[in-house]
Amino acid sequence: MAQISIIKKSDISEARRFDAEYFKPEYLYTLNLLNRIDTKPLNYFIKDGYRVVYENTEILTNEVSKKSKTVNFLQASDLLGYYLKDELGKVKYADWERYPKGRIRVGEVLIEVKGNTEKVAIVPENFNQNTLISGTLYKFLPKNISGEFLLIWLTTKYGKGLKDRLRRNVAVHFIGKDDLYNIPVPILPQSFQLQIEKTVKTAHQKQTQSKQLYKEAEQLLLKELGLVNYQPKQQLFFETTKKEIDEAKRFDAEYFQPKYAEIIKKIENYEGGFDVVKNQFKQNKTLSKKDKEFYNYIEISDVNISNGEIIANKIDIKDIPANGKRKLFKNDLLISKVRPYRGAISFIDFEKENLLGSGAFTVLQEKTEYKKEVLMIFLRTSFIKELLLRYNCGTSYPVIKDEDILNLKIPLIKPQIQTQIADKIKESHKLRKESKELLEKAKRKVEEEIEKE
Repeated sequence: MAQISIIKKSDISEARRFDAEYFKPEYLYTLNLLNRIDTKPLNYFIKDGYRVVYENTEILTNEVSKKSKTVNFLQASDLLGYYLKDELGKVKYADWERYPKGRIRVGEVLIEVKGNTEKVAIVPENFNQNTLISGTLYKFLPKNISGEFLLIWLTTKYGKGLKDRLRRNVAVHFIGKDDLYNIPVPILPQSFQLQIEKTVKTAHQKQTQSKQLYKEAEQLLLKELGLVNYQPKQQLFFETTKKEIDEAKRFDAEYFQPKYAEIIKKIENYEGGFDVVKNQFKQNKTLSKKDKEFYNYIEISDVNISNGEIIANKIDIKDIPANGKRKLFKNDLLISKVRPYRGAISFIDFEKENLLGSGAFTVLQEKTEYKKEVLMIFLRTSFIKELLLRYNCGTSYPVIKDEDILNLKIPLIKPQIQTQIADKIKESHKLRKESKELLEKAKRKVEEEIEKE
């Protein structure tokens, strides 16, 4: 519905902005709300603020990064909700030496200021320190305030609105440093800030426990398969036969790397036997009619590769990609066909109406006693992610087909082991949800505290 606002010329002159977005009534309401309480600009709480502008820095391919000395590179897409992904892209170590101010530090607040300009996070104590921060993120250590409280404030509907208000309407959204520094921050009682800090830290602890259970589930599976610390070796020289080439209908050398046959042999030798995915799971091919104005949409970047969390984003029908037509349901297992080595694989553990997924996923549903949690962990192991690269279609970045996943050989893990793995994953997801609920609770508390003043 169209909305009309009347703005004073003096306000436009003072702001040096005349775009309607800047003067939306809800933003002005927030400013009026904050005028009733004590506030200070964000700049007052910033220590060592910095945004790195990189030159000729690029994410390395999986193969190149294995042969080079590298460091992690944290991008805005690696911020999911309040958390940071553990598995990150790699850049050359030379970038680490060239951009010392881009190095991550525990306790830093990260704000996305270029691109979508939506994400905010804080660096937890246990995060890998050999990491550079993308130039799309502004980084700083908080002072005179609890970093956790500041994180929550910037993600409340009020803090987020004030931040969104500052986006410059250019081809790529951008928030300038001066604008960022002037975001008002409410000065609330220290005791209240500490309550919020405690809640956020408890949420992070649950998130850490959730990740640990994921690791335990993977180790349980690897131990059952006798593949703990197993690393397939890339061979420089090998040969194949014309018969094998004819059967595969491939003649690229990488496809016939001996390590792939070695991995398959390991699966076939499992004492419980083996099968192929399509015999144990059915493929979800349900298409949506796309007759709604808005949908909840899942893209590959919405799958957290470290803990399996999936975030569905509300999206206008006109913004859904052409291949985003697969209707999704609770318990669907989503397997990325693009860059499979990243491990964007998880299942939907929530109910949402009008849920669509990217066509870059193969979507599977249980049809036997084989548990989706076990298949998920199996596909996320390093050697299976490597095996999936065998089926790369030869595009500019690795892409595989539905058939490559459906015909993949999988071990028929013993039922009792499957149950143990599934229980760990279910508990992990439970802790993750509790973590998220705590953060939402903290956010609402801050909003209510401001509203009651």
